[in-house]
Amino acid sequence: MTAHIHLDVVGGISGDMFLAAMLSAFPEHETGLSEDLAAAGLLEHVTLKRDTVKKSGFAATQVTFEITETAPATRHWRNIKGFIKACALSEETKRTAIEIFAQLAEAEAICHGVSVEDVHFHEVADWDSLADIIGAAALLTRIGTATWSCSSLPIGSGLVQSQHGKIPVPAPATAHLLKGFDCFDDGALGERITPTGAAILKFLKPAHQKSSGKLTRIGTGAGQKSFENIPNILRVLVLERSETNETTTDWVTQISFEIDDMTPEEIATSVDHIRAHHSVIDVGFTQGFGKKSRPNYAFRVLTTPDAGEEVATLCFNETSTIGLRIETVARRILSRQHGQSGNIAIKVVERPSGPSAKAESDDLAPFSGLEQRRALAANATKGDSDE
Repeated sequence: MTAHIHLDVVGGISGDMFLAAMLSAFPEHETGLSEDLAAAGLLEHVTLKRDTVKKSGFAATQVTFEITETAPATRHWRNIKGFIKACALSEETKRTAIEIFAQLAEAEAICHGVSVEDVHFHEVADWDSLADIIGAAALLTRIGTATWSCSSLPIGSGLVQSQHGKIPVPAPATAHLLKGFDCFDDGALGERITPTGAAILKFLKPAHQKSSGKLTRIGTGAGQKSFENIPNILRVLVLERSETNETTTDWVTQISFEIDDMTPEEIATSVDHIRAHHSVIDVGFTQGFGKKSRPNYAFRVLTTPDAGEEVATLCFNETSTIGLRIETVARRILSRQHGQSGNIAIKVVERPSGPSAKAESDDLAPFSGLEQRRALAANATKGDSDE
């Protein structure tokens, strides 16, 4: 059965806090983590320390990487990517680490107005941050397929010192990575989410709502800072999903119409515009024959009931149809969770016969060769298919 892991971001999240919380919840992987750090060549430059500390009275695991004085600089993205590709880690762990770092590189490129390959890291490219990200990738690989969610994120406030001088909190790259996440201000000054922590969150694509199920593990990771009245901790709650296969029934508005006088290029553009509406659930069409034996396209648009009239107007504006059929239909939905296996997103669906998992095609698309894509999909979903 696939685990569901909820990140309770109480005091914030950074790379070392994520590592600490995960090791607290999955202590059996500590030896494996050390082996992976050694395989990556990191233990030549950093020393991993794991301690138990107290934050606002709460006992928590704290992870610290101490850098040797002889460690060379690793600041350019191309150098970091080359280092990871050349190391002795498993291919899945390397792909995950590169993807997390790539999120950072893309954010930095946007913030500084440079190409991704020319990104020069300032705050996140020291050996301890490299160890944070490779360590996170290693643990994610060892834990295997899981669905993820996270609480609302404390956004922080004030200024933080950087090599560019004082910059606002959240740091520019962090703010870019947090786009789309639910954030709030708890009134505490200081940086709450680091660029490394934000990149890990971006990679995991966590849902906001945690899954229901049996709570089986709890991990608590401590940060390096202290805040007044707020413990600087990250909690990990590991839930075992229930075996019940309940379905949800709701109502949607279905809009149907046929088109026989638009080109395929025009239809593709119109479908994209209709699908982009925030209340549209799905758009599909099939090819057939209509009056006078003309080839036509039969459209079906599903939308939330409150937006039926608005989407109907959109269909008139985006296509050449002069008539629509509108009806309210019942919809029965199986429970599903979005998860992550390495750098492949998966969707886990609770069917009456048992859970099934499917790899997201968008994450498989960059890989060349049908057999490689099929193998990656099978590997990403094997944790569920073996249940």
